[in-house]
Amino acid sequence: MNYLTSILIVLLFISAIKLVCEIALLALLGQWLLGLLAGQKRDKNVFYQTLQVLTKPFVAAARLITPKAVMDRHVPLVAFSLLVVIWFVSLFEKIKVCTQIGMQLCK
Repeated sequence: MNYLTSILIVLLFISAIKLVCEIALLALLGQWLLGLLAGQKRDKNVFYQTLQVLTKPFVAAARLITPKAVMDRHVPLVAFSLLVVIWFVSLFEKIKVCTQIGMQLCK
């Protein structure tokens, strides 16, 4: 495997992490907005339940790393914050890789 191939594999991996973060962030944001609109009946809303299924792995991971003192209703905010940090890290890494290999290969 040559140098360019290995760099492209790294770029693909970074892009995949960034994409997963984007999907999870949008799902968390959509769930929050829909929860505001639906109010108390949000748990019966099909779209809210769908977004809850999408965000469940990220919220569960955030619950594992947060102390027990953090209330369960704040854990999605922790998950959102962590995903924002991971998204920025992957963005800067992608920029770094793209400047190393040239912008023509990053399109």
